[in-house]
Amino acid sequence: MQKILIVGGAGYIGSHTLRRLADKGYECVVLDNLDNGHREAVDTRAEFERADLLDKESLQRVFDKHSFDVVIHFAAFIMMGESVADPQKYYRNNVAGTLNLLEAMLAHNVKKIVFSSTCGIYGNPQYMPLDEKHPQCPLNPYSQSKLMIENIFKDYAAAYGLKYIALRYFNASGAAPDGSIGESHNPESHLIPLVLKAIKGELENIRILGNDYETPDGTCLRDYIHVDDLAAAHCLAVEKLDDFQGFINLGTGIPTSVMQIISAAEKVTGKKCPVVIDKRRPGDATVLYADNSKAREILGWTPQYTDIEDIIRTAWNWETNRKF
Repeated sequence: MQKILIVGGAGYIGSHTLRRLADKGYECVVLDNLDNGHREAVDTRAEFERADLLDKESLQRVFDKHSFDVVIHFAAFIMMGESVADPQKYYRNNVAGTLNLLEAMLAHNVKKIVFSSTCGIYGNPQYMPLDEKHPQCPLNPYSQSKLMIENIFKDYAAAYGLKYIALRYFNASGAAPDGSIGESHNPESHLIPLVLKAIKGELENIRILGNDYETPDGTCLRDYIHVDDLAAAHCLAVEKLDDFQGFINLGTGIPTSVMQIISAAEKVTGKKCPVVIDKRRPGDATVLYADNSKAREILGWTPQYTDIEDIIRTAWNWETNRKF
């Protein structure tokens, strides 16, 4: 069984992917600097190495200690607004950090990587649903950094024989059904946990940024994909690296509006969510959802969570029992 390095494995999606890989019998090592990750989220079946992609010596130590077959790379700063205010932080951490990781991989003859990318690389949609052939025009440095890394992979594949799959996520959501791990960002920026925090009384209200869009209820439509479905796709990608290199969308293909999220959360929790209508946020697209046919065809992947109430139910279980 292959030995896998999970970079950013103490984070939200990384920790769920680690659990699934461990269930399948993979030997896993987590590398994380714990700036945004949580040591408590790391499955006890994995070895943990505290290291930073910007610290070449710490990377060298980890690669000297272990013999890896595959790397899964989750580590990145992810706040779009912050990336506009401080692009240097994002290009340095996301792009330079990835270059350091690739340098360590090649020096130790590790040539397989699965990468956490984003649908944000597409920018304003020209058609729906979004497929992998859609033009790429990122609207912020965060998304631009992900596209830069994808292009680096293409060049490294041609020059050094790197085998890669970049998974372009839509809106990651939900938590482990048993409530043991879940979404824990500081600050939190994702809609579902913010709605649940407002329902719990931890936030005064949830602000709806525009209710005058050309959608059935006036609010934006997005594609919410359960974190366990993302984890499953990473496991499948590891198995497909010898057969396919390139880019794959991960989404349910089902658009859900902001108001539908709030209504579903109220139904799941049995409580009302305090709502305030605010102005549109500049740059927000009206509708974004995935064409996931390539993931189905190449990976043999099918999302198991297609009902938004089921997704929110797992998130609520985490929010009411969270340990970190």
